[in-house]
Amino acid sequence: MRYVLAVKQPVYGAQGAFLAYQFAQALLDKGHQIDQIFFFQAGVTNGNAFVHPANDEFNLLSAWQTLQREHGIPLHLCIAAAQRRGVVDGATARSAQQHNLAEGFVLAGLGEFTQAVLQADRVITL
Repeated sequence: MRYVLAVKQPVYGAQGAFLAYQFAQALLDKGHQIDQIFFFQAGVTNGNAFVHPANDEFNLLSAWQTLQREHGIPLHLCIAAAQRRGVVDGATARSAQQHNLAEGFVLAGLGEFTQAVLQADRVITL
């Protein structure tokens, strides 16, 4: 089956984003396809390159990036929610050198999310 995951929970401070990551891993282990992971609301903090957890904590940002590299899953951040929360890329930052969009993540609009939803068999929001 083809899935789209929509993540609205922050990278830390709640369990939802980690649960979304675990769910994505379980889907892939069972042979399912994930067409896109869309981060919105506070979930856009998952794509903030300035997130640095303590050494003894699970690095969720790094885990998302590994998932993207190994499986080619697009990691899209809602551009409006990201800008409201200070997550910007080189094109939207005041200075191209002062962006904090993590590698592997892309700022996207609802159009990209809608297209993925229309083609998916299931949409899961966490």
